[in-house]
Amino acid sequence: MTMWGTFLKPMHPEGFRFLPIFALVTLGFFFLWEPLGWIGVGLTVWCYYFFRDPRRAVPQAEGLIVSPADGVVSLIEEAVPPAELGMEPVALTRVSVFMSVFNCHVNRAPIAGRVLAVAYRPGRFFNASLDKASDLNERNGLCLELADGRQLAVVQIAGLVARRILCWTKKDQDLRTGERFGLIRFGSRLDVYLPPEVTPLVAIGQTMVAGETVIAELGLAGPARPARMD
Repeated sequence: MTMWGTFLKPMHPEGFRFLPIFALVTLGFFFLWEPLGWIGVGLTVWCYYFFRDPRRAVPQAEGLIVSPADGVVSLIEEAVPPAELGMEPVALTRVSVFMSVFNCHVNRAPIAGRVLAVAYRPGRFFNASLDKASDLNERNGLCLELADGRQLAVVQIAGLVARRILCWTKKDQDLRTGERFGLIRFGSRLDVYLPPEVTPLVAIGQTMVAGETVIAELGLAGPARPARMD
């Protein structure tokens, strides 16, 4: 990778709607007061980086479940998947990845599978790092049927400043591991409901890279792994 490639990343098409607005406002700021204009430059750069869509090295080994989002693991707990997905009302291990406004917000499929259901539910806009956000916030969920017949759910959850969940994936569509399926703006969370008896390979506080960081592996059972903050 070149030095330019380290800083300049492809931008998701959704960003093309916002970047010109930020740039025009910045230009107006310069006419009003130069220091205000430089603040606008910083916000414009932030807008570009928010909608960045970098390529990822997706692991190809079968049975690996990767993170659907950039961010930090905020919760690992047992919870019943959202009722609107039509899954069995049985508690599964839920791994939550919190995305700040500085993370890349393009969401990726955690594992290959066929989309059995896509369900949107309106709701509130609490801080996405809070536990109650899974139940009360606006959300959009996907239920995936895996190659072995088991099911996995991935749920996009709007956050405190998020006001739109985008999902371009449809029912009966086949997704590859790490394939882009949606985006949330601005600041949010992704929940992954693992199949029964699958152990998380991550810990609370761990930094995740969408499409790359392995969060679990099919066939591995046991308690969640502890971590040391160092």
